[in-house]
Amino acid sequence: MTVGSYTPLTYRIAFAGLQGMGIDLARKLLDVVGSEERFFSMKEKELRTLTRGRSKIYTDDYRSDCLQRAVKEEEFVRNHGIGATYFTDEAYPHRLQEAPDAPAMIYTLGKCDLESAHVVSVVGTRHATQYGIRFCDTLIADLGQRLPDLVVVSGLAYGIDIAAHRAALKHNVPTVAVLPRGLNRIYPASHRSDAIGIVKQGGMLLTDYTSQDAVQKSNFLARNRIVAALSDCTVIVESAGSGGALVTASLAMSYNRDVMAVPGRCGDEYSTGCNKLIATNKAALITSADDLMAAMRWESHSRVPQQLDLFPELTKEEQAVVDVIRSQGEVHLNTLADILHQPVYKLMSVLVELDCKKVIATLPGCRYTVF
Repeated sequence: MTVGSYTPLTYRIAFAGLQGMGIDLARKLLDVVGSEERFFSMKEKELRTLTRGRSKIYTDDYRSDCLQRAVKEEEFVRNHGIGATYFTDEAYPHRLQEAPDAPAMIYTLGKCDLESAHVVSVVGTRHATQYGIRFCDTLIADLGQRLPDLVVVSGLAYGIDIAAHRAALKHNVPTVAVLPRGLNRIYPASHRSDAIGIVKQGGMLLTDYTSQDAVQKSNFLARNRIVAALSDCTVIVESAGSGGALVTASLAMSYNRDVMAVPGRCGDEYSTGCNKLIATNKAALITSADDLMAAMRWESHSRVPQQLDLFPELTKEEQAVVDVIRSQGEVHLNTLADILHQPVYKLMSVLVELDCKKVIATLPGCRYTVF
């Protein structure tokens, strides 16, 4: 196989992008081959003999294609100020190092201390209720006051994930959003303003996917391993009897992380998973920050008080929208338009502004509530 002039980063991006590559396999391969560059420069027959491998990753065509993709990705990374952290780098998160299936390379945007002393993952159903959203807000507000170095991790998805990120932004707590695709596009698109806020407020967007990787259903479950491994504990706020949040809980347990679940009423669909985790002793019951602090044996260290914009100035039009949403508790976009006698397209700009000011929360199905 003929190898051109590539940088060390090119080889690392290409090596990390090999099918099925994680840090466990990466270590084993490098122990045999010696270096990433040698893996790509060796002839196929020699490589297969040395590694006793049968996978397509050893073929000349596949390795050549990986290198060409890596060249493009390196250009994308450099042009957009994206961090590319390899598993052998000192900057690679030590918690993530402990997971055998962790990615060999992570791509990041933003500055956040992933080695912070207190990192908590908060996840749950896409169909969050007001109960779940309010719990996220209260939990993160209370933890943020007691733990000045707190970092909140979630997946930027609808429901509990975005509620956790928004609560962190509201209470000036750094938050990390683990994405199921490359950093060239935010998913879901409706959370783009939140993603921008995360980076601006000292948080981070993180993924193990390149800008060229196709978005597949498996990506959404695969990113949960990073959410679980990055933190000291995982809190499941609401979950049905199956779903991504329960997968995250299982992964966290496999990494010897603490798992906690918020109990709900018997019969509530989106409390079924949490109640089962608690009943089967797979998760500790948590009803407050006190419970989490006690379970983790963390000592409280109050933050230096900061001047927060708790009461952002609203226009007359914004205040009218907030008043209606507050009176309804939770309202659909069309209902809101009918009550205010406003066309939907005009309301949308007001709602986006209120969302950015962290006055309202956007729920699945074009529904809104007030924080």
